[in-house]
Amino acid sequence: MNRRLILNNLLSLNQLLGTQVGKIQNFPLKTPIIQSKRTFKIENDKQTLTQEDQVKEQKKRNEEVQDMTELIRDFLDPAEFYKSVQTISDIDFFCGVPDSLLKDFCAYISTNVKKEKHIITSNEGAAIAMAAGYHLATGKSPMVYLQNSGLGNIVNPVMSLAVPAVYSIPMLLLIGWRGEPGKRDEPQHRVQGQSTPGILAALGIPFQTLPDYQEGAEQALLTAKQYMTNAKGPYCLLVRRQTFLPFKFQRPPPRYTFNREDALKIVIDELDGRDIVVGTTGMLSRELFEYREVKKHGHEKDFLTVGSMGHASAIAMGIAMNKSKRQVFCLDGDGSVIMHMGTLATIGQNGPENLKHIIFNNGAHDSVGGQPTDADNENFSFAKIALGCGYKEAFEVHKEDDIREGIKRVRESKGPILMEIKCNPGHRKNLGRPTRKPIENKSDFMHFLAIN
Repeated sequence: MNRRLILNNLLSLNQLLGTQVGKIQNFPLKTPIIQSKRTFKIENDKQTLTQEDQVKEQKKRNEEVQDMTELIRDFLDPAEFYKSVQTISDIDFFCGVPDSLLKDFCAYISTNVKKEKHIITSNEGAAIAMAAGYHLATGKSPMVYLQNSGLGNIVNPVMSLAVPAVYSIPMLLLIGWRGEPGKRDEPQHRVQGQSTPGILAALGIPFQTLPDYQEGAEQALLTAKQYMTNAKGPYCLLVRRQTFLPFKFQRPPPRYTFNREDALKIVIDELDGRDIVVGTTGMLSRELFEYREVKKHGHEKDFLTVGSMGHASAIAMGIAMNKSKRQVFCLDGDGSVIMHMGTLATIGQNGPENLKHIIFNNGAHDSVGGQPTDADNENFSFAKIALGCGYKEAFEVHKEDDIREGIKRVRESKGPILMEIKCNPGHRKNLGRPTRKPIENKSDFMHFLAIN
């Protein structure tokens, strides 16, 4: 890494963290994370404030400040930003994994960009590789979008493929900055949010935050373009919360009579008091937590995989191998399974008889905007893939009564066995979040596991 690049990254850190370059080494990346004290509340009538409502309120405040322009809060129009990406950065190919902070921009390109110019990849590392292939074939720079929690997935392909010292692949990284210091967020995001600038600096990727007004965004794109042209390496724009104006992704019409939460309740009602549950990341674990609250079950039976997307089934396998007298149910999602689908082969060839894998396939990245996954196709089948990987049994259901019968079959059969539940995308707007700290969840869960 040359001195100029190191200085650029230090200056970027200075801009983002509000400290002097000479004091960068003192930035408290290991500052303890303060846990939220929020209480759990199920809202039946009160609707949470939507992003659209927040934008309307902000626009009203903008009008009230009159000539005090320093108090005006701006938002980027996804359509205008997309046009600027094309004209300034000369980018017309997009790939990546959707993120909640990028959902409006992702929704725009999902709606308006031809399929051959926009691919939602299985994971972030695959997006880097696909972007590299695009550059090799065309000589042009692509855009890769992701949440900062996906930085771990891109480290290897960035460092061994894209950086100037190896194959020198220019690409623009658009990264949602979950857990940005000073912003309210979940524990796993706050940890990653603190570390994000340091990780990018360590990777040698110059970065800046994306301004929330069009002129500033255009200048940032120009800076990125100049770097990618001269250094021929990745450049990153970090996206803060509520940078973009809302752009809603239009979901396809419902195909089934129930959604994931409906199916989840049926599954939970069919389990017994000794069954062990591993819930995948995203909305499913939130729905699981809330349903346990409603039923007054307690939460010790469930391990909530609040992050680590794609790894719930591996966690479940590790538990099942060491708790052979208990049934272990992995409650998974389609986007999560696709992200690290190789685990299906590991389970198929090595999984124990007590491992029961249930995939709720709603064909969408439901937690981050509802963009489709590759499982949103009639010719896609997790059940067939699982059988090909060596699962003893695998089947799919798409009716409520079939779910009940399916759970009985799963319980009575020797695993590894997989049941794929086809359901509609979408979730309640007033869905609560887990209120117990992850470390509390771990303690209660391990105590439950210790009871043979």
